[in-house]
Amino acid sequence: MKVIDIAGGHGPAQALTLAERPDPTPGPGEIRIRVAAAGVNRPDIVQRKGLYPPPPGASDILGLEVAGTVDAVGDGVERWRVGDRVCALLGGGGYAELAVVDARHALPVPGDLDLIQAAALPEAVFTVFANVFEAGGLKAGETLLVHGATSGIGVTAIQMARAAGARVVATSRGSDKAQAARDLGADLSLDATTDDMAAAIAEFGGVDVVLDMVGADYAALNQGALKAGGRWVVIATQSGAVAQIDLMRLMLKRIVVTGSTLRSRPADEKARLARAVEDVVWPWVANGLVRPRIDAVYPLSQAADAHQWLEAGGHVGKVVLTA
Repeated sequence: MKVIDIAGGHGPAQALTLAERPDPTPGPGEIRIRVAAAGVNRPDIVQRKGLYPPPPGASDILGLEVAGTVDAVGDGVERWRVGDRVCALLGGGGYAELAVVDARHALPVPGDLDLIQAAALPEAVFTVFANVFEAGGLKAGETLLVHGATSGIGVTAIQMARAAGARVVATSRGSDKAQAARDLGADLSLDATTDDMAAAIAEFGGVDVVLDMVGADYAALNQGALKAGGRWVVIATQSGAVAQIDLMRLMLKRIVVTGSTLRSRPADEKARLARAVEDVVWPWVANGLVRPRIDAVYPLSQAADAHQWLEAGGHVGKVVLTA
């Protein structure tokens, strides 16, 4: 099968090269997917740079989400049959023509989506559900603050929060991105380069949950924005991992600070998340309340270009590779 390798093990985007590897074989409880499309995510970039190794047992090939058709079925798999259209969350291996995955981490392609759209769902939807709705406990009538609102996770978070009956405050860089977040359903969309975000959020009435992909630079903003009993959920630290926290403010507001990664979670936990996502989120997708927004599509052979575009930061939504 054709795959994308990293020449030298790690490096710049240009280190991504098309190569061949033996076809993988599904083991017990696994399925093999003939990949039609694979999502490109920031953890792929961090891994390419040598800073985010795959967890034990995972493929060293980049790619955390795919969509395609079931190509082979391992022993003990009952739900899936050869030819089924699926999308799946992977620990690695998505930048390839074939990918093997725990059968429990695959979901049927929802609604009328094509396979490119479906490939843009798993990583973002699982991440948002686990962090905003489970760790953050967002409920109908509450307000979610989303930083990086036009990223793949951001556009998904806006739509999922709205589908759940919550309000959304979005921050992004530039007026075009602020408008894009507004078009996606944000009740208040702020341009981080020009707006007084703290004042605007205070005037809006504050927020109950923060989904933070920025980290250190927004620590003070988040503490000021949260209402009493608010939840601050950290899933990335693009501006730095060491932040200053006002502990007195945390105590007085009863703020809960939490964070997580998805890739390293145990297989059983990912399987539980998959079932919860299928029960709660897939109906929203089927009804059109949550739709993947595809910013750019590249063939597998142009993975380097896809990484460069994602790193440049001009995208709104997901970048996808087609096998």
